[in-house]
Amino acid sequence: MKRLFPAPWLSLALWSLWLLLNLSISPGNLLLGAVLGFCAPLMMRKLRPLPIRIRRPGVILRLFFIVGRDVLVSNLAVAWSVLNAGRRPPRSHFIKVPLDLRDANGLAALAMICTVVPGTVWSELALDRSILLLHVFDLDDEALFIDHFKAAYERPLMEIFE
Repeated sequence: MKRLFPAPWLSLALWSLWLLLNLSISPGNLLLGAVLGFCAPLMMRKLRPLPIRIRRPGVILRLFFIVGRDVLVSNLAVAWSVLNAGRRPPRSHFIKVPLDLRDANGLAALAMICTVVPGTVWSELALDRSILLLHVFDLDDEALFIDHFKAAYERPLMEIFE
């Protein structure tokens, strides 16, 4: 059954999304959505990431609130910095963050977090996954930023995935 339906929830989601986007449950749309939901996961089976083993699911909720708080604070800080750019231009820097996280799924989650938090851009990951190059829009203290980054994002992701 797993060979025929490698991702049953994804198949169901694709089928539902097809029907929702077309705003029709005509027989043709039902059939076309079912074919899409059946064929797409089969064709992309090799692209699926490694299975995820979540070690401490309670940490996910804590991480969610930490990221949410940082998104709000960073939005305000970036807006304030842009509004005051004439008086004090932002001090943007590329910084190298040493990483202890090695799990591919954890690194993918870390990349998404960097994308969501304003003022940070994931620029490059070393081939051995030991150093992350980040661009920070306005940086006062590099050591303080790295400590916050590791404590707020990397350690919880390590608890979840490793």
